[in-house]
Amino acid sequence: MPFINSKLSISLTKEKETHIKQELGKLISLIPGKTEQWLMVGFEDNYNIFFGGEKNHNIAFVEVKLYGSAPKNNKDRMVEAICNLYETELSIPKANIFVTFQEISDWGWNGRLL
Repeated sequence: MPFINSKLSISLTKEKETHIKQELGKLISLIPGKTEQWLMVGFEDNYNIFFGGEKNHNIAFVEVKLYGSAPKNNKDRMVEAICNLYETELSIPKANIFVTFQEISDWGWNGRLL
């Protein structure tokens, strides 16, 4: 049950949001046992992001939360794929794309912990 949330300093059109959501749905399979069927995706565009004390107008902070854990090499491939996607689709340079992973052991759903 993964969740990918993207904080973007740029605006997203609904078309671009839909396209990126679909692509993230494909990319999540880079993590063993994760599928689009259980993927949640969120976007926060026009987000004020400051880096190095300066407001950056072309930056992305992407949080990937996973129920359970994943091997480092799979997470590394996921970072590469997200950076490629956001650089290609949103024109955000890879040097301005930051990705974090949080592996969660206690995840509640449907009124109980999994």
